[in-house]
Amino acid sequence: MQRAVPRAFLLRISHRNRCTSVLKIWAVVPTRLPLVRRRCHACAADRFRASGKFRVNANHKLLDAWLLVLCTGCGDTAKLTLLERTNVRSIPPSLLDRLHDNDRGLVAELLQDPDVQHRNHIALDWDDAWRLDTGGSEHLDQEVIDIAVRFAAPIPVRPVRLIADGCGLTRGEVLRLITAGKLVSAVRLNGKLAGDFTFTLKR
Repeated sequence: MQRAVPRAFLLRISHRNRCTSVLKIWAVVPTRLPLVRRRCHACAADRFRASGKFRVNANHKLLDAWLLVLCTGCGDTAKLTLLERTNVRSIPPSLLDRLHDNDRGLVAELLQDPDVQHRNHIALDWDDAWRLDTGGSEHLDQEVIDIAVRFAAPIPVRPVRLIADGCGLTRGEVLRLITAGKLVSAVRLNGKLAGDFTFTLKR
């Protein structure tokens, strides 16, 4: 005669299966180039958009290069300094080719370069210039959710907002989960981040 499996054992196994967590990847992805925060000398606007074009000027063996940006208010053109009085021999030929070709990928790289931002005294405005890809919502049914958030660009966002949007919660609900110890991370979730992080949510 087959021995019956105790009900308590089945309940423990069932509960254990429900609590099993699989690491899920979320991605923060740019949808367009960010705006440049800079005061326009021709009008009162304080945002510029990248034109997608570079200007290169050679004076004998020395080279200057700029990224052209356009005021969102009046359309006036401004120049962001990239290279200044730089010996052409010290510049990789591949970089020169990309500058002359108005390489769009190079535009994005240089806008996000901290040295370029510091040299030109600018900051980036990423509002409405990114999206969160969660790969679906099936994983949200689990009792324990482990999420790794990966950034395709250094976009400063609030983790509380990301988690709320990705999990279909309000920001207030996310803050209450943090306070209750049901939402934990190795990083500080209040404030802004611009790099990869992970978190665990317990229902």
